[in-house]
Amino acid sequence: MRLLIFISILLSSCINNKSDDNIFCINASSVKDYGADEYGIKKYVIAFLKEGPNRDISKEEAIKLQTAHLKNIEKLAEEKKLVVAGPFLDRGELKGIYIFNVTTIEEAKQLTNTDPAIQSGSLVMELKEWYSSAALMSVNDIHNILSSKNISE
Repeated sequence: MRLLIFISILLSSCINNKSDDNIFCINASSVKDYGADEYGIKKYVIAFLKEGPNRDISKEEAIKLQTAHLKNIEKLAEEKKLVVAGPFLDRGELKGIYIFNVTTIEEAKQLTNTDPAIQSGSLVMELKEWYSSAALMSVNDIHNILSSKNISE
């Protein structure tokens, strides 16, 4: 219920103030900025992060590697190249996903190779082209409003 009230207030702010700065105010220029087609959809590349062959490291090394991995995620998100990232909560071979704001597997491979966990062989990635809502481009802006702490701290 609180979420609905929050969204109503934001949308009311868009309508009443005709604000283009509010991330919840969508207009013709937003559609172009988001890369949406006429259906409001765009192409991304999704990455499935899987357990890599080099996972036998000390606890201290694992903490350092995880911190570097998270800092890389933050950097890619700030650059608007990474739309969504997150771990799976079970202990299976599939560790997490990335959704890249790129249109080719080659571009995603280049971004993937900036990840210290990939570089170390702790993780490997399977990349797939994916077609989904251009609204995902707002996720990081909304996340920054909702978060009170940096994930790599």
